[in-house]
Amino acid sequence: MNALRVQVVLAWPHRFLERDLVLEEGATVADAVRQAALGHADEIAGYAVFGIAAEPSTPLRDGDRVELLRPLQADPKDARRRRAQRQRGG
Repeated sequence: MNALRVQVVLAWPHRFLERDLVLEEGATVADAVRQAALGHADEIAGYAVFGIAAEPSTPLRDGDRVELLRPLQADPKDARRRRAQRQRGG
């Protein structure tokens, strides 16, 4: 079997954790997350591979970057509304 080299990343605004892994062919997002053992499971809201939403069962390919997604801090619509209001001087 061929080996897959993947990266698992968990990021915050001013810091990040990452692990470079070698997994067996056929490995999934869940396998990578488990082997990376980055912790912070309570902060994970989902997964992505190169910015595209993924499920734990998503198979990985050599060179993939698995991103551990955190919950949104603010509703994007509310944030845009507040910015527009500030720009109008409101």
